[in-house]
Amino acid sequence: MIRISRALAVATAAGLALAACSSGGTTTAPIASGSAAAPSSAPAAKGDGTLTIGTVLPQTGSLAYLGPPEIAGVDLAVKEINEAGGVLGKPVTKYDTDSGDTTTNIASQSVDKLLAQKVDAIIGAASSSVSESIIDKITGAGVVQFSPANTSDAFTTIKDNGLYFRTAPPDKLQGRVLGDLVVSDGNDAVAILAMQDSYGTGLADQVTQTAEAGGAQVVERVDYDPKAADFSADVARIKAANPKGIVLIGFDETAKVVQELVKQGLTTDKYKWYMVDGNMSNTNFAQMPKGTLKGVKGTIPGAAAPEAFQKRLLGVNPKLTNYTYAAESYDAANLIALAAEAAKDDAGTAVGAKLVEVSKGGEKCTDFKSCAELLKAGKDIDYDGVSGPVDFNDVGDPSVATIGVYQYRSDNKYDAAKALEYRKGDISG
Repeated sequence: MIRISRALAVATAAGLALAACSSGGTTTAPIASGSAAAPSSAPAAKGDGTLTIGTVLPQTGSLAYLGPPEIAGVDLAVKEINEAGGVLGKPVTKYDTDSGDTTTNIASQSVDKLLAQKVDAIIGAASSSVSESIIDKITGAGVVQFSPANTSDAFTTIKDNGLYFRTAPPDKLQGRVLGDLVVSDGNDAVAILAMQDSYGTGLADQVTQTAEAGGAQVVERVDYDPKAADFSADVARIKAANPKGIVLIGFDETAKVVQELVKQGLTTDKYKWYMVDGNMSNTNFAQMPKGTLKGVKGTIPGAAAPEAFQKRLLGVNPKLTNYTYAAESYDAANLIALAAEAAKDDAGTAVGAKLVEVSKGGEKCTDFKSCAELLKAGKDIDYDGVSGPVDFNDVGDPSVATIGVYQYRSDNKYDAAKALEYRKGDISG
């Protein structure tokens, strides 16, 4: 069940129209569900005393624009953790690798390298489909997989040996917020163009359900091959349905879809477009004619990153142009470190067994140093992060989450530091 409440509107960037708007012991048999609290089937072993974190995040591929903020979030967390004395009295070690995308085998090769380096936890991937392709290899090795950006609903029930976690909420929340946004903007006829994978179809399903429950009609839906060279036939189907609102769900191939929409006359001055976290980019559309994306709205999971946090991120990467999933990545690294402290063991299975515990139910703390001090004093903690309170449920999903609504300006960019508004949701089950 999801409960969504409208937050107060947040100030927008200058010039934006303020229209109504609304991812040691004996072994057991493998666990069939995604229960994070369940015992692991991986061989239990004591860690070597040094917490080692690997990242499998996009340096290349269709989500490469998400790599810099995610990597910066992990880098900042590790820097602060080590400045506070490290984990179990030793500095955290980190190795970075590329996830690529589903068109390559880069992620699998990266995981092999990280497992050879005896990592205890892996942060990544960003893409849900990429994570699905490597989850068995990671969790089967007794290593925690922690994604800052996976939103596919499939991970709620996926077999993970109790070792998969995420700080991004499942798509059922973002899809409901987006569907509600589309309807509240007055679109009674809606068309959806979605990439054909677990991310795209899952979001499209939820948007459809929410929009139709709100009184709108989904007049056309096209699930396309993101590797297609041409999208003219797909867009022609959308045009023939004569929608008022057009929902675009995809990754960087959305730029080609946008060019075809413009070519066929489905421009933003005549139709309302909507995007999602996978294609809300400040680089992908920057070279298009001015005004191409003006007024386009989109949703991104996560609360507003405080200005002070953004400045700290810029301290580790001065070239950042957006902050999408940076907070979720930062919180992932901190939670892994705190779970190791709570377990007094850096082994992946030990960390996985403590992640739910350190995320809720104890004394609240908001940074590694203060949380670690509480743990050393024998207290239970409740880590509330930059991305939100987290509060893992028993399948490793955050039980509460926030979705931000953003809007593009005439320069085909959106203000990544400010949203039109934020919507909060509680997720159970």
